[in-house]
Amino acid sequence: MSGAPVLLVHGSCHGAWCWRGVIPALEARGVSARAIDLPGHGADKTPLAEVTLAGYARAIIDAARAMHDGPVPILGHSMAGYAIAAAAVEAPEVVEKLIFLCAYVPQEGRSMVDLRKAGPRQPLLPAIRQHADGISYSFAEEYHKRLFYQDCSDADVAFARAHLTPQAILPQATPLALSPAYHTLEKHYIRCTEDNVIPTEYQAHMARGFAPGHLTTLPASHSPFFSMPERLADRVVAILAR
Repeated sequence: MSGAPVLLVHGSCHGAWCWRGVIPALEARGVSARAIDLPGHGADKTPLAEVTLAGYARAIIDAARAMHDGPVPILGHSMAGYAIAAAAVEAPEVVEKLIFLCAYVPQEGRSMVDLRKAGPRQPLLPAIRQHADGISYSFAEEYHKRLFYQDCSDADVAFARAHLTPQAILPQATPLALSPAYHTLEKHYIRCTEDNVIPTEYQAHMARGFAPGHLTTLPASHSPFFSMPERLADRVVAILAR
């Protein structure tokens, strides 16, 4: 392992708070880690009307540079597959490797919304509630447990519900142009086989071009940071050791 700290990036409506069990698990294994709130999430008060994919990328780049004097491994969950890729396109020098955790893997010139709509099934669609502002959405509470947290404790579900925030639409509807430098970066995919949000077969499809041995699985829901933080930490450590 390089010894560089790991940067953890959350998915839609979440924040740095979702990694509360993973960070100590990594540190117990000798790996330091930092989680950030993307603009408009968690404690970050960027107005939703000003949240962009470029802003997500800049926040990740700034965090990576503040963490370490060199490239760092960056892990993105769910929608953050696009955010970490956007950061890698803009500043590939800050990236040691990209780790996609049940995440969308960008395709040239397509947005995350494009990829979600292209999936073989649309389990998330009934849960999306667009807000009257026209620029954001949330997930209906009655779908939280069955879609995101079916293998998580009631305490973790309550914790998530208390911290979830509206999600800006623009960064997810923004196409991404991929650079040659992005394509040369080392990439890994952790597929969650019990995922009720991004179909597990679609995860495998999105990661089909990854190098041999760089696609692994966890028997988890869409939220392994809650349901199995120790096993997730083990998997991250194993990837760092490659």
